[in-house]
Amino acid sequence: MLCSREIFNFLVRKDVRKILKRKDSDAGERGKALEDLRASLFNKFRSSESTKRQQQRICGPVAALTFNFVVAVGIIFMNKWVLKNVGFQFPVFLTFIHYAVSWALMAILNSFSLLPASPPSKSTPLSLFTLGIVMSLSTGLANVSLKYNSVGFYQMAKIAVTPSIVLAECIWYKKKVTFSKVIALTVVSIGVAIATVTDLQFSLFGACVALAWIIPSAVNKILWSNMQQQENWTALSLMWKTTPITLLFLVSMIPFLDPPGVLTFHWSFNNTSAILISAFLGFLLQWSGALALGATSAISHVVLGQFKTCVLLLGSYYLFGSNPGTTSICGAFIAIGGMSFFTYLNLHATKQPSPLKVSVSTSSSLPKSKLSEGNGENRDGFGAENV
Repeated sequence: MLCSREIFNFLVRKDVRKILKRKDSDAGERGKALEDLRASLFNKFRSSESTKRQQQRICGPVAALTFNFVVAVGIIFMNKWVLKNVGFQFPVFLTFIHYAVSWALMAILNSFSLLPASPPSKSTPLSLFTLGIVMSLSTGLANVSLKYNSVGFYQMAKIAVTPSIVLAECIWYKKKVTFSKVIALTVVSIGVAIATVTDLQFSLFGACVALAWIIPSAVNKILWSNMQQQENWTALSLMWKTTPITLLFLVSMIPFLDPPGVLTFHWSFNNTSAILISAFLGFLLQWSGALALGATSAISHVVLGQFKTCVLLLGSYYLFGSNPGTTSICGAFIAIGGMSFFTYLNLHATKQPSPLKVSVSTSSSLPKSKLSEGNGENRDGFGAENV
């Protein structure tokens, strides 16, 4: 008892109380510093620039293109199954379900603070609005074309997307395609045309829809690629901003392109499950396509789509014993040869250092002359870009 009283008297002494208070304040400051550090790390993790660098490091061009290739093959067959076997004859409403499920999944990610933050406001609302419109037209018209046309004609229409992208990028961004790449793209287009010529089943309305789909598809790919590479958007953050606009315009397209009777459809468990699986693949396709466009270019993404056509044709021939014909098989090999040449040109171009960067690094290593300093010489110029 006496010992405990002495301990208590020692603790209530004035100098001891000062020491304890100082220790408590030090612990509080240390805890506050840890909270500030955790908050700064969290903000850095969610910032657009760091997220963009993480996306580029984790999902490079090869991974993004492979991801998009696998998902695109799966969703073509799944959508064809839903439209034909399940009997869901509403392609635009199916596209609406795809984007609604995508938006719901992104909302869940956003509620857990897992969705990347948007970059500083470099993009105007008009550019986001335009991207949302062309997304609805591109995806909605693609599913309508897949309903009324065969897969071969659907892939044949994609050939016209390549020159549309080349022309649009030349007009908007002053990008010039080298003559070697023009030759490679021409060989690819000829090969795909020969490969799909035996499967050209279409109707007049389906052909008109396929033609109307070409320009929105080209503009969609160009905007996705440019906004990610030039304005620091990540794939998921750009999807989060544009999906509500896409949903709005898809609703306005349903009365004009879908037949009536969607409410009387037999929503059984099997039919609903097939539609939801298609919708989940739609989310993966949109995400993987955005990753591929951000990591490569619009033209490379189109060439990947043509490669998918040839792989499907040759795979059906070798694995399942289907006989598309000697002409189609030769066309597929011609197209793959053109794609290989196009890939080689891209790899060769990436290995060569840019002349502008070489001149800048050389000039920065040398001391500036008095004449250049007096004239305020600027070495940062912008000219036409070669692709």
